Amino acid sequence: MEMTDFQRWLESVSTTFLTLNDRQRNQALDHIIFHSGAAQLRHLSNGLEALLKRDFLRLLPLELAFYLLRWLDPQTLLTCCLVCKQWNKVINSCTEVWQNVCRELGWRIDESIQDASHWKGVYLKAKLRMVQLKDQKAFETSSLIGHSARVYALYYNDGLLCTGSDDLSAKLWDVRTGQCIYGIQTHTCATVKFDEQKLVTGSFDNTIACWDWSTGAKIQQFRGHTGAVFSLDYNDEMDMLVSGSADFTVKVWALAAGVCLNTLTGHTEWVTKVILQKSEVESVVHSPGDYILLSADKYEIKIWPFGKEINCKCLKTLSVSENRSISLQPRLQFDGRHIVCSSDIGVYQWDFSSFEILRTEAISGRWPLPPYRKSKRGSSFLAGVTSWLNGLDGDNDTGLVFATSMPDHSIHLVLWKENG
Repeated sequence: MEMTDFQRWLESVSTTFLTLNDRQRNQALDHIIFHSGAAQLRHLSNGLEALLKRDFLRLLPLELAFYLLRWLDPQTLLTCCLVCKQWNKVINSCTEVWQNVCRELGWRIDESIQDASHWKGVYLKAKLRMVQLKDQKAFETSSLIGHSARVYALYYNDGLLCTGSDDLSAKLWDVRTGQCIYGIQTHTCATVKFDEQKLVTGSFDNTIACWDWSTGAKIQQFRGHTGAVFSLDYNDEMDMLVSGSADFTVKVWALAAGVCLNTLTGHTEWVTKVILQKSEVESVVHSPGDYILLSADKYEIKIWPFGKEINCKCLKTLSVSENRSISLQPRLQFDGRHIVCSSDIGVYQWDFSSFEILRTEAISGRWPLPPYRKSKRGSSFLAGVTSWLNGLDGDNDTGLVFATSMPDHSIHLVLWKENG
């Protein structure tokens, strides 16, 4: 058939086909398919695939595509990423989708980070971490060996652990590698705290000393307590150091000069923990940004307003038992908003703006430990990174979980495993 005749015939058939109802159209197509050869059927198959299998994710506006993706579970999302480059690009650009799947796992979300690929990576790591936690494979242990006598003082900060011992030395360790970075001769250490330049130690000889890491020289000494110094804290900006002692007092010192500025009384037991921290909430008696001093003994936590006035009076005394039947442990935490302390039976949390107990948590589980050196004052056991207890965020499941000193003078470490 000539091309012009074929075109005329095709137009006539098409016009007639459009006048048919659906049943007649189907019969006409069935008849044509029945008389078609392999080449025609192959052509028909290729054409139908393009017409029927439309890429809706490519055709939809991006806002509608993101809305549909929010209904998919994480495993389906990951499978869809494998369909084609375009699907992978669209799914990997939806920040809200990946933030939601991380949130559903219990991860804390920083809304200021709007990089979708970041949150996809966080989800993949979070999924692996959850499997490790479920299988009890999220932690690993190691030991630090180097002291020749009892290790009593432990302090952890940013991957570094400082240990103070009765062998008259203090050492600074990298907990990941187990390497000793610094070692200096000191007095017997009951408590330690450090920064990049200096180490401050409280001793069983009733004194406090400040040491230079690089030279090991004693920079300053603080004398005035009549009992062992079990806890200390300092603030370079305020040029101030606070200390808690077995003489039932808390002393406030000028950090650079070593002069005692004030002695706070009121405790009736050894003061085993002091914390100097800014308040982040407002109440009748303090504002955000005000420095607050917390001191704790066996039964009570005392709160002291610590502004420009050194001669402060006790603001509030917290306790968990009227008849002192429950003993507090020196594991006091204060983030400016909440006060948390453990006892023999569980954990207590106070709201710092109202001083009301928000919750009490009974002990729900225990971590198996080798026989370690126990102490009534608790300083032979140290928690490492604790922010993960309020929710994992992809960055706080690293480093030290806790450390404890052993009878053989080594330090037993429990660390997060590297999460690939």
